[in-house]
Amino acid sequence: MTPQSPDGQAETIQLWSLTEDALVEIGEDGSLVVVTRWGEFDFPDAGVLVRESLRRMALGPISLTNVAAAVHYSDPSSEYWTVPLRKALGRLGGSVVRSLGLADGRAPLLSAIPVTLAPHFSVHPVPAERPVKLSRFVSLRPGAGGMLLASPGARYKVLLEQQQAIVIACSLAASTSAERIAAATGVSQAVVTDVVAFLVAAGVVLTGDERGRFAEDDDAELALWAPDDLMFHTRSRTWQSGGPPDLETRRAGAAPPVVKPVSAGPTFPLYRPDLSEDAEGTALTTLTSLLETDHVCPEFTDRELTAEQVGEFLYRSARVRSVGPAHLPAGPSHEASQRPYFSVACLYELEIYVSVNRCSGLARGIYHYDPLWHTLTLINDDAADLSPMLDMAMVAGGSHRRPSLVLTMTARMSRIAWVLGGAAYATTLLHVGALQQVLYLIAKAMGLAAHAVPVDASDRVDRALKLEWPAEVGVGECVLDFPS
Repeated sequence: MTPQSPDGQAETIQLWSLTEDALVEIGEDGSLVVVTRWGEFDFPDAGVLVRESLRRMALGPISLTNVAAAVHYSDPSSEYWTVPLRKALGRLGGSVVRSLGLADGRAPLLSAIPVTLAPHFSVHPVPAERPVKLSRFVSLRPGAGGMLLASPGARYKVLLEQQQAIVIACSLAASTSAERIAAATGVSQAVVTDVVAFLVAAGVVLTGDERGRFAEDDDAELALWAPDDLMFHTRSRTWQSGGPPDLETRRAGAAPPVVKPVSAGPTFPLYRPDLSEDAEGTALTTLTSLLETDHVCPEFTDRELTAEQVGEFLYRSARVRSVGPAHLPAGPSHEASQRPYFSVACLYELEIYVSVNRCSGLARGIYHYDPLWHTLTLINDDAADLSPMLDMAMVAGGSHRRPSLVLTMTARMSRIAWVLGGAAYATTLLHVGALQQVLYLIAKAMGLAAHAVPVDASDRVDRALKLEWPAEVGVGECVLDFPS
């Protein structure tokens, strides 16, 4: 990248490849389809350069300039030939791996692997004297083929494949500069500056200002999060490769028992009430009938909900019944609300967004629910954002139809972290479970079907709901439809 070697040639080069889960299919007629974890991408008018580049990228890191030369472009240094290829790579951004290597033809120094659908990767020179450091949210652990740098706020995780890259990355634990790293490690300053610029582009390294201050240090929303909590939130909301290597082996064996085997010791049978004897029409009978009916994931129907049903469902399950002061033991009082589901100290940090597919009286779109005034506000009517939300719920629910409606629960971390500190996110997940149970019971009582679905959130949910990450983050989904 930087021409600092004695012969005036760049010491590093940028390389391109596809993620391991990407499949390139080239038909005999020249048709091109790339299958990725994000979906299928069709390139009906792909030229020879695009087809050959993607074919080679599926095999490992390549130089795009070398491919251009191989397919007999007269001037590989010209930017003109890259236009169709860069458009194709832009569409495939969530599956395009960017690598940096030495100009020696050997394995890359490091590789940036995308973890979101549409990440942005742009390398800009970082002055050798400028302050740089790793984000405080970065974690470093062994990965396949090297050490893996990951940060919950980054659109890429970085595989450090060569010793030089590992040494440079570890040198960034505290505020430093490329020139100081080069002096301390003996690695060429040109290589150090290129690696640092690459890590900044991947989102795991921060650049400081002339006073040595970093934007992350003054970010009030990030200050609410502990690194472990934010990493757990991000990774638990989207599928990530690199799980336990023996998972398939363990799945091939006997399934774990339904309950833990009884241990040795005295055993005392407990009283079993006769549920059929509950008085007809009492609240206990109603609750019993709801709880004693098997919970199954419905096959989504093509029936249409009504606005009245949606209103009743939200009113019974999530509205604000009253607002008033709450008092914490040995703590300050604060304004709180009462709602139908449980929340520690009545903090109620959860918000509800409704993605409407089929509902008479409500247009298709994404709405925010105001539990105080019991209203829905349309925030996004773009089908390009609504469709993926419905599709993810359909796949997660194991159905062949899109559900009538999807509820997304988000958490406003400032509402809960100021009271609970490091226990905030764990408590939020407890609240999600409490709300899910209420949604399930209310839906069943109304003759509807509600079911929690594990959506692969990535950055799609944030974009569709227009969330300001990480001040507000998605924490769960629930579909609402009719029993099949």
